[in-house]
Amino acid sequence: MNRKTSGNPIAEGYYADPESRFFEGKYWIYPTWSAPYEEQRHLDAFSSTNLADWDKTERILDGDVISWFTHALWAPSPIDANGKYYLYFSANDIQNDNELGGIGVAVADRPEGPFRDALGKPLIDRFHNGAQPIDPHVFRDDDGTYYLYYGGWRHCNLVKLGADMTSIVPFEDGSVYKEVTPDGYVEGPCMLKRNGVYYFMWAEGDWGGPGYSVGYSMSDTPFGPFKRLSVILKQDENIATSAGHHSFLQVPGKDEWYITYHRRPLGETNIHHRVLCIDRMHFNPDGTIRPVAMTHSGVERI
Repeated sequence: MNRKTSGNPIAEGYYADPESRFFEGKYWIYPTWSAPYEEQRHLDAFSSTNLADWDKTERILDGDVISWFTHALWAPSPIDANGKYYLYFSANDIQNDNELGGIGVAVADRPEGPFRDALGKPLIDRFHNGAQPIDPHVFRDDDGTYYLYYGGWRHCNLVKLGADMTSIVPFEDGSVYKEVTPDGYVEGPCMLKRNGVYYFMWAEGDWGGPGYSVGYSMSDTPFGPFKRLSVILKQDENIATSAGHHSFLQVPGKDEWYITYHRRPLGETNIHHRVLCIDRMHFNPDGTIRPVAMTHSGVERI
């Protein structure tokens, strides 16, 4: 296609909750297919070598291969480890500990899948510290430790993943589920590390409303404490509303950062009409994050 810019949205169709990575020389975006929960039964992915041209890979994970799945497959988070690719996901939208569902994990040999259920059951299937088991975000620290941040209902937990990437192991103090909820947190956690600083980000507000947005904090550790600093992404009356549940991309070897997120077109009342977007994310000299300027043009080809 050889576009000069990505344009926003970067792809056709309704998508949300993008999680982004750099795998095998390509930039990848793994989103939710935005539809009523009963219809959310698969996940697609998008890849690019230049951030401008995006190719779609359909059905990287299908609900039919998850034995415990019933409906509502969303918020995927991928990572590479052990020579494989692991995809953490939300399923079934459970409302209490008596329902089957929560956060699952799938595995594949390639970034594009196909992914298969790794456990035959959820990895996290109970409410701990008040957190609904949804919206996983996997984070690899510089020492090789893998963490999983997750949680809805205004509570966020942190767990440590085992070396097999399909189990949860206790922290050094013996605890398993650490609550790390900052003020304003609703859902959609995301962790970024830059120059030794941990940037914890999350979605605020109602995902179906125009005020959906992204707040953030900074800390010296992956455990926090996370003190809310400000909102870095929010609606723009000239561009779009309901901007949130984001992730990020870094150009390998460069201090060049991008934010991937979903938003709702102006005047749209269908809550499922969410689209994938990408814009630049800049840091101030003191390390804080500048508010993101949403655009229709997206980002330049690299």
